[in-house]
Amino acid sequence: MNTIARIALLGATSSLLAACGGGGFLNRDRPDEFAVQRQAPLVVPPDFNLVPPAPGAPRPAEGSAAEQTLEALFGGPAQRSAVETSALDRAGVAEPGIRSQVGSEGTNTVAKGRVTRDIIAAPEGDGATAQVVIPG
Repeated sequence: MNTIARIALLGATSSLLAACGGGGFLNRDRPDEFAVQRQAPLVVPPDFNLVPPAPGAPRPAEGSAAEQTLEALFGGPAQRSAVETSALDRAGVAEPGIRSQVGSEGTNTVAKGRVTRDIIAAPEGDGATAQVVIPG
């Protein structure tokens, strides 16, 4: 192979490898498709003496996309049943530092037994190799 063919082959290979690099029109900044939210339809307000909102302030009637999602998933605030209200009243108010006290060494714990310890320490899996042992 002569030197001109080698130089041409080297140039073609270099240009092909350069095309694999970043840059160009494929690496442009794109908008976040999850941040887009639907706009409410236009309505004529009943009171024409309204003050225009401040620039950049959220719309008071719509809320954010996260609030709309929570509303759609959970349906907003619901009244508590009598049983739930009674249970919360009996439980009382938690102490402010309760989470740090639970993990302390002075906290008394109840031993639930070997079976509970084995269940908690069991390796995670899909249960395909699980076996049942009935104590006799």
